[in-house]
Amino acid sequence: MKDILDIIEIEKIERLENEYDLEKASLLERKLRLMIDENPDLKPLRHKLRDLIKEYEDREWSDFDNITDSQLDESDKAEEIVNYEQKFIHKRKDTIRKELKKYDMTQQDLGLILGHPKSYMSELVNGVSQFTLKDLVIIHRILGIKLNILIPTFLQSETRDKVRESIKKLNKPKLGLRKTELV
Repeated sequence: MKDILDIIEIEKIERLENEYDLEKASLLERKLRLMIDENPDLKPLRHKLRDLIKEYEDREWSDFDNITDSQLDESDKAEEIVNYEQKFIHKRKDTIRKELKKYDMTQQDLGLILGHPKSYMSELVNGVSQFTLKDLVIIHRILGIKLNILIPTFLQSETRDKVRESIKKLNKPKLGLRKTELV
């Protein structure tokens, strides 16, 4: 499964592949539960996520006697990474809201500037859907928020592994990922 970054991608997902996918799917399912009152069209996506989560848990966690330490470690690490990502999203959301308040603006006003409807702005600000780079640059330019608060610089574990492997193949010992994120 590709990383669950946007609710639009949920429709394309056929199965959860690892603990990170499970953690992201579980978090997104909880967020969708809260958003359904405002946007009932999200119900089918939430049901699909619940089905994906159940299928993964039945496949990976149903045989209690065969759960390995490695499996538990992967689960703990995935939870830690998702928590780190959520802290970033929460800080970004709080910063955007604080700056909007300074200018006596609402999320809906920002949506008008960015060209997004109210319900989609809620998804963006709450981290259910992803801002485009263009959106974040506009927010930076009009609200004066630093880009490092708006743009996440952490990499998904799969991407980090690929980058490390490529660096290894290049045989450049001085080159490496900077520890600016949870590793």
